[in-house]
Amino acid sequence: MSDQEEKQNDTIVKLLTEKSVMKQNVFANTISIFNLFKDCLKAKADELGNTISKIDKRVHINYKEVNLQDAQLKVAGDLLEFNMHSNVFEFERSHPMFKTSYVKNTPFNSFCGIIHVYNFLADSYKYNRSNDLGYLIARIFINREKKFFIETRTQIGYKYSSFSEDEISKEYINDIINELIIYTISFDLYTPPFDAVRQVSVMEMQEKSSSSVLRTGKRLGYAGTEGSNTRFDDEIDL
Repeated sequence: MSDQEEKQNDTIVKLLTEKSVMKQNVFANTISIFNLFKDCLKAKADELGNTISKIDKRVHINYKEVNLQDAQLKVAGDLLEFNMHSNVFEFERSHPMFKTSYVKNTPFNSFCGIIHVYNFLADSYKYNRSNDLGYLIARIFINREKKFFIETRTQIGYKYSSFSEDEISKEYINDIINELIIYTISFDLYTPPFDAVRQVSVMEMQEKSSSSVLRTGKRLGYAGTEGSNTRFDDEIDL
């Protein structure tokens, strides 16, 4: 073996020992935390379900584990889908995290697993309306030390916009779930503009039995006039 090849092998082993092992640790942490999320979601569904059934039995709260990487919490007419990505990610150097001493001093702290949280209408799944839209309402990042932060447009953004000082815990997770439920229930379904849905073909009606002709999602439509501040960033153009 030449000196150059030996140096190359040493570099490869060093990268595998440091970076690849670190990524395995991040992935293991993400799985562990996602399982804790599932436990908390199930407990929350049981708690809220028992409470609301005494008030109105028409309102249902249900938990469903779809698979190892997906779990759903149905809250009345809404469905929150929690999805754990199978990969570990690094941030672009322009990301604000690189300005923190926590990442500057130890760059490996910036590598994270991600749990996505989407908001769908429960009826979209119930009636198999495949054209309906869901919205990403939060991304939860977990690193090798089980520290976390959240990217979101919900009200919890100000709480968890930077890496936490403590490891993520059941208490943090319950707070996150509660805030996401509050946001979801408060985030209403708007009717689309009349002209956007005034035409439909016979084929669409026959094939879709009218249930999914109208693509439905929260904040659908009401784009507002040009220059108006009523336009939603996450709305779609029909």
